[in-house]
Amino acid sequence: MRNDVFPVILSGGCGSRLWPVSRKHYPKQFLKLASEHTMLQDTALRLKGYNSPIAVCNESHRFILAEQLQQIGHQPAAIILEPVARNTAPAIALAALAAQELNENAMLVVLPADHVIEDQEAFQSAVEVALEEAKNDTLVTFGIIPTKPETGFGYIQAHEQKTTVSRIARFVEKPDQKTAQAYLDSGDYYWNSGMFVFKADAFLKELKKHDNAIYQAAASAFQNAASDLDFVRVNSDDFMLSPNDSIDYAVMEKTDKGMVLPINVGWNDVGSFSAIWDIRAKDAAGNVQMGDVVNIDSNNCLVQSENQFIATIGVDDLIVIGTKDSVLVAHKDKVQDVKKVVQYLEQTKRCEHLLHREVHRPWGKYDSIDNGKRYQVKHITVKPGASLSQQMHHHRAEHWVVVSGTAIVEINEKEQLLSENESAYIPLGATHRLTNPGKINLELIEVQSGSYLGEDDIVRFDDVFGRN
Repeated sequence: MRNDVFPVILSGGCGSRLWPVSRKHYPKQFLKLASEHTMLQDTALRLKGYNSPIAVCNESHRFILAEQLQQIGHQPAAIILEPVARNTAPAIALAALAAQELNENAMLVVLPADHVIEDQEAFQSAVEVALEEAKNDTLVTFGIIPTKPETGFGYIQAHEQKTTVSRIARFVEKPDQKTAQAYLDSGDYYWNSGMFVFKADAFLKELKKHDNAIYQAAASAFQNAASDLDFVRVNSDDFMLSPNDSIDYAVMEKTDKGMVLPINVGWNDVGSFSAIWDIRAKDAAGNVQMGDVVNIDSNNCLVQSENQFIATIGVDDLIVIGTKDSVLVAHKDKVQDVKKVVQYLEQTKRCEHLLHREVHRPWGKYDSIDNGKRYQVKHITVKPGASLSQQMHHHRAEHWVVVSGTAIVEINEKEQLLSENESAYIPLGATHRLTNPGKINLELIEVQSGSYLGEDDIVRFDDVFGRN
């Protein structure tokens, strides 16, 4: 194993164009969109023979990310928590500083957590070529050889038209159709992949040279970081001083050390539902269907159902996505506008862009299966050996009914053991905790009643996960 190479997984996106399956607190990188693994897991599995990855993620995603990497046997070299989103340049700077602490000669392979790469062997070979080039203190990015005049990607123009590493001539923004066709015809323009290979030291030197404000903010935030369980919690005040900028704008468009390596590896950034339709297996009518779905006289549609039966009749080129709390219907030509729905939900202060009906927690998950003016019903799943925080509520009482498994219920410091079909009542204001002492999942139904049922009506006294 090469102990100087650290994969860096950037997991800060929210995937708004894939709503309603992708949401702010459970975005697309944590979903199984292309294989039996989540996109994050596929990214971690993509590089073999190097150190464990350094992951950079949103603070609210930390337990999801750690659990998903653990599921595939990966113990990250570091999980760095961004207190606020500041784009890719500051995030990569934090990863570079962490890598240097582990190996002063560290080299980074920077990968977004939400891309699909079909030809793993070809990609691994390209990484080796890029690592060899990066020994010269250059900053290498991968340019995807375009297959069509795509208007949804930025492009990189190579200085020389060749199949190996070339100097970067320029970066260009997403073009119109005519310009994209000209780029395709020229043979020296590539899709901007957002993947990079360089020495940690080389990147930090160029960042300091071209955007010292980002460098200083990241360096101070990392220097003043604190350990929190398995996470690196950088200093929030320092990090918030960083400009919000991508690595392209902050460094790659300014440096004279930028290089591009053209690759053809079956790359897809899965940035929209049409991209999911592209990569999924189709039936004879060109339909992709997932879940309880039937398509009658319909063609070239993507239809996905999470928990209800969906039928289409006589429609073409539609996207139909059903989740437990939302349904999206869109023409494939309009999938880039899904983000407008998210903007509407934000502006009207609705919660469907933030959370799914089923919400994951470090101890398990809950599904809000019914609610009314003064009540809410949840299906709660607690992992074996896991425990919720010791807590109390000011505005609601709760009733727990065990469906399967065994529960230890602590109410005002008195414990009781519950098994199937047994229940406990937690009065308003009572201090309580729920624990699963068994080796199988604990399933229970929680009935809440009271004047206010929001998730923020919680006072935590003790929490094994370090939450406030």
